Amino acid sequence: MATMNREETEALIQEVLEIYPEKAKKDRAKHLAANDTSLEKSNKCITSNKKSLPGVMTIRGCAYAGSKGVVWGPIKDMIHISHGPVGCGQYSRAGRRNYYVGTTGINTYGTMNFTSDFQEKDIVFGGDKKLAKILLEIDQLFPLNKGITVQSECPIGLIGDDIEAVSKKAAKELNKTIVPVRCEGFREVSQSLGHHIANDAVRDWVLGRRDENNSFESTPYDVSIIGDYNIGGDAWASRTLLEEMGLRVIAQWSGDGTLAEMENTPKAKLNLLHCYRSMNYISRHMEEKYGIPWMEYNFFGPTKIEESLRKIAAFFDGNIQAKAEQVIKKYRAEIDPIIAKYKPRLQGKRVMLYVGGLRPRHTIGAYEDLGMEVIGAGYEF
Repeated sequence: MATMNREETEALIQEVLEIYPEKAKKDRAKHLAANDTSLEKSNKCITSNKKSLPGVMTIRGCAYAGSKGVVWGPIKDMIHISHGPVGCGQYSRAGRRNYYVGTTGINTYGTMNFTSDFQEKDIVFGGDKKLAKILLEIDQLFPLNKGITVQSECPIGLIGDDIEAVSKKAAKELNKTIVPVRCEGFREVSQSLGHHIANDAVRDWVLGRRDENNSFESTPYDVSIIGDYNIGGDAWASRTLLEEMGLRVIAQWSGDGTLAEMENTPKAKLNLLHCYRSMNYISRHMEEKYGIPWMEYNFFGPTKIEESLRKIAAFFDGNIQAKAEQVIKKYRAEIDPIIAKYKPRLQGKRVMLYVGGLRPRHTIGAYEDLGMEVIGAGYEF
């Protein structure tokens, strides 16, 4: 396969920049760079993590987006309140296609929008009483919910509402898990800190109940899938592969995830981490507090799937390792004809990836399995 050298890559970047007006070209040039694998550390890095321009709708998120839209939102049997003006909740509602099993409005709430709809008087006089009333009403209207999270928007932090006190009081009255999440959007220029804040909320308000469920019977093969949001059914496919090789998935979150599974996670023998950027914090916490090791995996493309299955199996005994090879053999028989059909048509084609989050590093191998050459990658954030 032909590989572009540094000079060709820089020429391609210049070709891309030529279509921009002069001012935009100057700004955009800071965001493009040729990869040089010979350098251990480069002082000339791509410019990123800059504040969005006021009045310009960008694709970047904020801390609220990282918490509500990514980590907490897909927990299907909990209700997530966008606490503040209606705009943030409406903008983030069903923004991601997190597939889940259940009946919307009865025992699952992933595509529903719950908001405290702050008005001017709430900003002036505070919204604590309004929040307390909302928590009570939600439990009356949706009695099968397993818990509630309060996703605070910018005004909540600015006026200093005590969402923790309201949540603690309501949790005692309703006898349910109610989680206050201090994820006001102004806390970070992107959604990354929102992931961290949400992870800390999981740590403080959910995982601490680890030893309350004494009826849980563990096995030597218990694993959890963390940081898979089941966008397009990814988590379902991952779970199938792991269970076919003899492992028991005791928790899967946050895509098609439940509060009970989150509570089970500290009982796992190994945490399997899909999206590192959003869930490494909680994985590291469980390793430090409960002694549970964690491991990244990549189930995009046959080569990476096989590498990951063998890496996971190596953590367990020979029985699991043998079953992993059986799973690889089984699906190789299905994959090889597909590659044989498409690879001759795609061999040598060049690809530029522009996808969300850290997805390029996961998906590059899938393109290479088809003989394609990834010449560049960009991130939506």
